[in-house]
Amino acid sequence: MTDNAKLLVEAARKAALNAYAPYSRFAVGAAVMLADGEIVSAANFENASYGLSLCAETVAMAMIGNAGKLDQVVAIGITGSMIGAKSDAPILPCGRCRQILNEAAQRGKRDLAIYCAGSEGDTTQTYSLSELLPHAFGPADLGL
Repeated sequence: MTDNAKLLVEAARKAALNAYAPYSRFAVGAAVMLADGEIVSAANFENASYGLSLCAETVAMAMIGNAGKLDQVVAIGITGSMIGAKSDAPILPCGRCRQILNEAAQRGKRDLAIYCAGSEGDTTQTYSLSELLPHAFGPADLGL
């Protein structure tokens, strides 16, 4: 595992401890690295009206967007497991989150590294965003 992958997985695991997941009981953490090395971490945030729930990746990307740094995203680490359980099974971003990550990738004109891990252990799967979301639709398709 690369140094960036280790940093992001550990930051994501720490973020997952703050997950608000009383309905799914599945805590997810995400840690996003920016071009300058800054790491922005977040956890999932659920709501009794399930459709209003936010994935950890979405929360992190919204924070980055609000800071005006969407084009600086280079990599993300994602971890998760059932609350109170330990798992070394890597989790991957859902389709919605892949599309949100694509927005940053197209704005920054780079493919993103995605490091997927469980709540513990050394098992990490590494993907590029283009592997997880081939033929993505984004700002470039709108001529932006």
